[in-house]
Amino acid sequence: MASLEPTADVKTPKPAGAGQAAPASGGEAPCVSIADPVVRVRGVSVYYQSRQALHDITLDFPRKQVTAVIGPSGCGKSTLLRCLNRMNDLIDGVRLVGEILLDGEDIYGPDVDVIELRRRVGMVFQRAAPFPKSIYENVAYGLRICGIRRRSILDECVEQSLRRAGLWEEVKDRLGRSALELSGGQHQRLCIARAIAVNPEIILMDEPCSELDPRSTARIEDLIAELRRQYTIIIVTHNMQQAARVSDYTAFLYEGELIEFGPTRQLFTRPQRQETDDYITGRFG
Repeated sequence: MASLEPTADVKTPKPAGAGQAAPASGGEAPCVSIADPVVRVRGVSVYYQSRQALHDITLDFPRKQVTAVIGPSGCGKSTLLRCLNRMNDLIDGVRLVGEILLDGEDIYGPDVDVIELRRRVGMVFQRAAPFPKSIYENVAYGLRICGIRRRSILDECVEQSLRRAGLWEEVKDRLGRSALELSGGQHQRLCIARAIAVNPEIILMDEPCSELDPRSTARIEDLIAELRRQYTIIIVTHNMQQAARVSDYTAFLYEGELIEFGPTRQLFTRPQRQETDDYITGRFG
């Protein structure tokens, strides 16, 4: 994985003392400038009917890097993630204010093809949800929706996706068996294979390891390290150690606000805000 040392200037003052977090002062969240962001979030607020879940979030996600989104339960992490491929559209009463740009295009624009958007921005959920179909058909499902019917192309794409997900050697002799027969860790890797089969640009992961044992978690983390060479990955996690291990950048949310964003090593060792320091050291959460 590339070095996590700061690569851009922090826009707000550095901490008053070496190794100490600056006191909370409100206002704009400390963040870094991203030279080539794939996604730009601009002034985004999200409401579930009358309840506001996100407050004026402005954030750039770097291309072909891993960004972790951390924060206590209920802080808006998953809401932000679902905004990036419009999964919140499926929830009644949700309203978004602001702008989200994918390669410069407003994904909430009137002419956006939401199915195509979700092909470009795939998602892996907290609870692995393989379809009650064969292993093969789970991976081929999205390809068929995209209009691919030729068996030779499907075969090639299914194998390639399973290889990238680190699952091929474990299932190659039973592709016709039900995906429900696989273990929990295999279910999650199958869902990752299903997501990458349609050649997305971005993979969203919403706590993908929260229900896995340590061994399966390690395999998913190794897989993330491999996939970051080809995809932009944005992962929501409650696991501070995991965020530190797998990500290049980290965003810290608290009570629906972006508190701090920057290179992971910098955020975990020299946080710019007292709230960040308190959270990552376990003073609250």
